[in-house]
Amino acid sequence: MRIYIEKNPEDASQKAAKLVIGLLKSKPDAVLGLATGGTPVRLYRELINANARGEISFKSVETFNLDEYVGLSPRDKNSYRRFMDENLFNLIDIDKSKTHVLDGTASDIAAACADFEKSIALAGGIDLQILGLGSDGHIGFNEPGSSFDSRTRLEYLTEKTIVDNARFFDGDKSKVPTSAITMGIATIMEAGKIALLAFGGKKSDAVKAMVEGDVDESVPASVLRKHPDVSIFLDTAAASKLSPDIYREILSAPRD
Repeated sequence: MRIYIEKNPEDASQKAAKLVIGLLKSKPDAVLGLATGGTPVRLYRELINANARGEISFKSVETFNLDEYVGLSPRDKNSYRRFMDENLFNLIDIDKSKTHVLDGTASDIAAACADFEKSIALAGGIDLQILGLGSDGHIGFNEPGSSFDSRTRLEYLTEKTIVDNARFFDGDKSKVPTSAITMGIATIMEAGKIALLAFGGKKSDAVKAMVEGDVDESVPASVLRKHPDVSIFLDTAAASKLSPDIYREILSAPRD
């Protein structure tokens, strides 16, 4: 696990963008796993700008999104399909038919999840999975207690996640869907590389548990310590509760 601590989210996002850009330069037909929410937006802006400069192209790229709310149509302003279109897909040269976002209105969710897993396999697997971090340590919508062996499935959201996500629903938690479809932890762990971004003091407890606590299903993100190629991008606020020894070790490590 490589950990980078930058002074602010902008610098951390630029650092993460270099990882993605490097992959796309070396493998133009890479398969990317993508995340939604406020955390990756700056990263996506960096990728949009790199695409506009002609530094990278997405013409041969295939993408798979982590999750989607159950009950929201792709056109809903809070759906993750619409989020991805507005914050990335509409602004780059990607083939929309190669962008896979789970359908929250599927009549057979189990079948939709199975098809999603099959599509990842047909694409050759995910080369780089981008993750955010929930304040309770969740990745995707894999809530605390999710099995490390879990695959893409229906997940019921915890009260904490609903409250945290209410900011996207006019601050009204009653508008937040209570369930979602999410890529499973085992699915995430099969990616060749993983990049996790976490910013702000509200993520500091989860960061500490992920990096220093037990590898345990009560903190889903802790499983990343078992992956051979993980990069963690933090700002100083998110890293603020790491133990002094760990913090110093990170800052003294060679930086690429």
